Amino acid sequence: MNISIRPIVESDYVRWLELFKQYIEFYKSHLSDEQYELTWQRINSDFNMHGLLAEVDSQMVGLTHYIFRPDTWEIEDFCYLEDLYVDPKVRGVGVGRALIKAVEQIAIQKGSKRLYWTTAEDNEVARKLYDKLAVVDRVMYKIYLNQ
Repeated sequence: MNISIRPIVESDYVRWLELFKQYIEFYKSHLSDEQYELTWQRINSDFNMHGLLAEVDSQMVGLTHYIFRPDTWEIEDFCYLEDLYVDPKVRGVGVGRALIKAVEQIAIQKGSKRLYWTTAEDNEVARKLYDKLAVVDRVMYKIYLNQ
């Protein structure tokens, strides 16, 4: 199975939207059409949001979105991997790992000193992969505002 990773381009919109909606549904969440469109515009503009697609045998099967953000402790920006999704039909063959490694290489090239991400505590399948690639040395707290 040949896995290739590449940046998202304008012509990817239809499949990107399908994959992103599946990701949001996986987390039992909902986004407005306006938010999907805004995310798409941000990825395809000079906004500090980027995206990669994974292809297996020329079929788009996974995506990731990431941003670079300044940090108060380092001169270099940190890289936050915001979304990662792999089509269930091809999970377990290395697509998720390939997407993370691609973002890692981009972050290294940009001079980042940290790549980080979060996942749901009960996302055991993803955590098995993440535990092989990264360390857990923080606890995250959230306050949901204006809901």
